[in-house]
Amino acid sequence: MEFLAYLISGVSLGSVYAIIALGYTMVYGIAKMLNFAHGDVIMVGGYVSFLAVQNLGLPVLPSVLLSMAVCTVLGIVIEALAYRPLRSAAPLAVLITAIGVSNLLQNAALLIWKAAPRVYTPVVSGSVQLFDGQLKISYISLLTISACLVIMLALMVFTGKTKLGKAMRACSEDRGAAELMGINVNATISLTFAIGSGLAAIAGVLLCSFSGTLMPTTGSMPGIKAFTAAVFGGIGSIPGAFLGGLLLGVIEAMAQAYITTSLANSIVFLVLIVVLLVRPAGLLGKYVPEKV
Repeated sequence: MEFLAYLISGVSLGSVYAIIALGYTMVYGIAKMLNFAHGDVIMVGGYVSFLAVQNLGLPVLPSVLLSMAVCTVLGIVIEALAYRPLRSAAPLAVLITAIGVSNLLQNAALLIWKAAPRVYTPVVSGSVQLFDGQLKISYISLLTISACLVIMLALMVFTGKTKLGKAMRACSEDRGAAELMGINVNATISLTFAIGSGLAAIAGVLLCSFSGTLMPTTGSMPGIKAFTAAVFGGIGSIPGAFLGGLLLGVIEAMAQAYITTSLANSIVFLVLIVVLLVRPAGLLGKYVPEKV
């Protein structure tokens, strides 16, 4: 039963990583940008939902919707002010800008909300007991896994069946050709950032519910791990981000349970290195040769 409990814990943690990784992979797949400020948008989402409940007295669902709205607007503003002027710049310039935006959000959070950790009340409490009480599964774990599955399926339907989703795929394939076909590339990329940031808000609420704490650095390490999960599964692939997040969470949970907590992060990144040595494009990624 212990193994099953650790496995469920790993899958629920991996579901949070997967939701964050889906935001990464959406932005990279469409805009070909690595938005390292994504982890800090998660933190902002956590604070907005926390303050909405504590200070405004809103119920859980409206607080989550408010968090999504704020993070969506934040994502659009970040894209318009920080990334759009660098659309044709070298990748290194975009990367440095992303790190700068990340530091800006963290320091702004420190000034506004201070460094002291806040106790975050989970959006749902309680657990279901199986096998005569030998196995307990928290409702937050079930909610997290369910939310991850619904989000992944919704994104796959959106990008594969809708007009806006097809516009995103066209921009991903050839931005110049998409513009010639009448697609508004700037609006499409802004929409991608909006979706990714909205997902970050959901991930922030679930992550804080999982850990029980909230601080300005809350999104830093989960953001890095989620980016690792996106690369692990094949960045740019929605199923790849989902699979990578789940595997990363399970590996981390098993490493903490059966090896040592202090080396869990090192083991996660070691597995990533091994996988990329065997499959450089990730588990579900496809190698596309560059045409000259």
